[in-house]
Amino acid sequence: MMGVVGRLGKILGPKGLMPSPKSGTVTMDLTRALAEIKAGKVEYRLDKTNIIHTPIGKVSFGAEKLAENYQALVEAIIKAKPAAAKGQYIKSATVTSTMGPGVKLNPQKLTVAQTK
Repeated sequence: MMGVVGRLGKILGPKGLMPSPKSGTVTMDLTRALAEIKAGKVEYRLDKTNIIHTPIGKVSFGAEKLAENYQALVEAIIKAKPAAAKGQYIKSATVTSTMGPGVKLNPQKLTVAQTK
């Protein structure tokens, strides 16, 4: 399929939509990929300015499920912190709906909750 999709590289590449084996969007082991997704694999990408844009749920999710998904995302981000990173790792955090206003969060409380 990559041969077919490769022709679309000029269009999909600049938008960041090109499938890549590195990011897990191309796999030959479908059963393993489905098992990882069902187990709660957290995937996120950074844009050019190191901002993470990722969904944590849908309108149909309850408050508990959204909080659980958010906590899993924060844990994954903190766990991925490089050992060489010094100082404050998360400088700011904002949660927003697709077309709604953003709600700023206190980044110190995010990291304190993880160290307990």
